[in-house]
Amino acid sequence: MRWTIKPRPTKENIDHLSKELGVDDLVAQLLIQRGITNYEEAKSFFRPELNHLHNPFLMKDMGLAVERIEQAIANDENILVYGDYDVDGTTSVALMSSYLLETYSNVATYIPDRYLEGYGISLKGIDFAADNDISLIIALDCGIKAVEQIKYAKEKGIDFIVCDHHRPGDILPDAVAILDPKQKDCEYPYKELCGCGVGFKLIQALGSKQGKTIDDLILYMDLVATAIAADIVPITDENRVLAYHGLMVINENPRTGIKALIDQTKKTELTITDVVFIIAPRINAAGRMKHGQHAVALLMENDFTTAKRYASEIEDFNIERRSLDQEITKEALVQIQENREEKNFTSVVYNENWHKGVIGIVASRLTETYYRPTLVFTKSGDKLAASARSVKGFDVYNALECCSDCLEQFGGHKYAAGLTLLEEQYEKFKKQFEKVVSETIDPKLLQPEISVDAKISMDKITPRLMRILKQFAPFGPGNMAPVFMAEGLKDTGYARGVGEEEKHLKCSLYQQGSNPIGAIGFNLGNKLDVVKGIKPFDAVFSLDENEWKGTVSLQLKLSDIR
Repeated sequence: MRWTIKPRPTKENIDHLSKELGVDDLVAQLLIQRGITNYEEAKSFFRPELNHLHNPFLMKDMGLAVERIEQAIANDENILVYGDYDVDGTTSVALMSSYLLETYSNVATYIPDRYLEGYGISLKGIDFAADNDISLIIALDCGIKAVEQIKYAKEKGIDFIVCDHHRPGDILPDAVAILDPKQKDCEYPYKELCGCGVGFKLIQALGSKQGKTIDDLILYMDLVATAIAADIVPITDENRVLAYHGLMVINENPRTGIKALIDQTKKTELTITDVVFIIAPRINAAGRMKHGQHAVALLMENDFTTAKRYASEIEDFNIERRSLDQEITKEALVQIQENREEKNFTSVVYNENWHKGVIGIVASRLTETYYRPTLVFTKSGDKLAASARSVKGFDVYNALECCSDCLEQFGGHKYAAGLTLLEEQYEKFKKQFEKVVSETIDPKLLQPEISVDAKISMDKITPRLMRILKQFAPFGPGNMAPVFMAEGLKDTGYARGVGEEEKHLKCSLYQQGSNPIGAIGFNLGNKLDVVKGIKPFDAVFSLDENEWKGTVSLQLKLSDIR
């Protein structure tokens, strides 16, 4: 791994902020590295307030969207809330439909079948709307590229409101309103909302016309926080406010369905990381293994007994998903090893029998192993479908755009995308994708990077520092948990391998003159000899807490050792 130490702010800036906030130099340095330079910015960072949320009517077409929904309600029209089958999509559908159903009953939900319909707006979904006398579809977390589908809907007398956060193509669909802050002519001040976040802005706008305040919408923020966590969007600006307050709802007063999921775990208080690794995979498992509508049903359920039954079924899907994910990852790794050329800049694998529901997870695992832009293909009807994942710093969406002559359709973000192509285009695409990546990627991006906030001496690591750092949460892109580097470390003699095949490292580390601190290094069991050796070593880590038999102690969470 590459260790990159972030530039240290000037002494003058550190001293100024340190004095203004009454914090030590290290905390001031960490805040400046996050763009915080004065008391007011620090106050907003540590205490995100709901009044920091932007006016939803600053988003292009928001007035048109609200007007069309009000018209539908006034005319007693049937409304269909349509969303993608992943966490962002299912939480969006649960949010929008729950909000509308509070005051209006003619609302139905629709999640496309991942296998029969694929991603986004489907003709089958539009036919369902036409057959059920639905005249307005609100599409969430999808639709920005559904030009032909929305044209088809219009021919059937169905209007569309699109709420999306993916990058628009050159041609926009002919919808009544398109809410997407990534539109070039949208002046909304924050561009990084997830799909559920865009949906929340719409209910915020609707609510303001109905005399509601932001306080009336707090109970929807558990859904938004879950989507923010799962979709790996930056936790900055408006997303930080929504994640902060949404986490409070999750921990203090979650909706019945989320409470049922939490009750299956041993967790008493969830962080954003817990939402990513505990809540999100279970919600996702419904769409991966069965149907996303199961997740919507759980998230909209008010009866706890029924919600527990739904959560139990979803847990079964999740167990099945984990088993398939492990099996396919093994097969994909073998395929890469057998076909790998020394100078490959990409990893592209295909098996027609792989389960479409887990290829995205497999692509992530392969990227972690080989650290290359990665595509995992499987058969989907008469075409091939793939999930793409990228490495830090490389825009895989742009690379796919350069190969668009081979593709039927594609969409997504900088680091994750999906696509379909005809089987006869596979080999051509594979070569073209490798060529584009090899010509455009900086070779150093093919080596994993650890970005270090600051060097630290072990005597600076105290419970007080930990208390302050916990207030930096919620963590995520744009505000990752602070990472430190310490030099000249030694082990007390306690170091050992732990876990299955001793692949994790447990040790107790100190510097000359400091007290030892316990440390855990996941997947660092191969560094045991370095730790047990005679020579001192350096380590990169974040700070963590370890609870054992009711006692909480500081712990280093090791990222790398050398």
